[in-house]
Amino acid sequence: MIDEDELTQLVASAQAGDRASLDRLLVRLRPTVMRRCSRFLPHHADAEEAAQDALLSISTHLHEYSGRGSFLGWVTVIASNAARSTYRSMRRRAEDSHAVLPEGADPRTTSVIAGTRLDLMDSLAALEERHPALVESFVLRDLGDLTYVQVAEITDAPLGTVKDRIHQARRFMRDRLGGAC
Repeated sequence: MIDEDELTQLVASAQAGDRASLDRLLVRLRPTVMRRCSRFLPHHADAEEAAQDALLSISTHLHEYSGRGSFLGWVTVIASNAARSTYRSMRRRAEDSHAVLPEGADPRTTSVIAGTRLDLMDSLAALEERHPALVESFVLRDLGDLTYVQVAEITDAPLGTVKDRIHQARRFMRDRLGGAC
């Protein structure tokens, strides 16, 4: 677990231009970012790619973090967006290449967990396409494990609005996934 006081110090020092603090901050955040990306992406290499993108984005945009709201919440948003972006990119590449699976693929070797995560990502993509305002709150609460209050702070929305968005998103996802969630 990351010590909040140490994190606050590292963020302040890194924002002030201390390169060593930025490096230490990214090292401390890496496991958290990797865990977030792994919740979205079924394969370790894909999650690693998304985590690298997220850490680069955190490094590049750290000066934009205002200190308002939870820093780890801000990191969660970036990691979630990087994972979703990596997934969309992988999907486009697969569609563009018209990759054909080998005949007679053994269903026993197909990962149920990977399939479930891909279903989740497909459903998230559909939610984002049809109801973009619902996605961020849903991802932060249900996939990012943040509290409703933290989600309200990060999204700068009233608590009631956040709860309603999450409820609507859950209903959409439940319908898409056939009641599996």
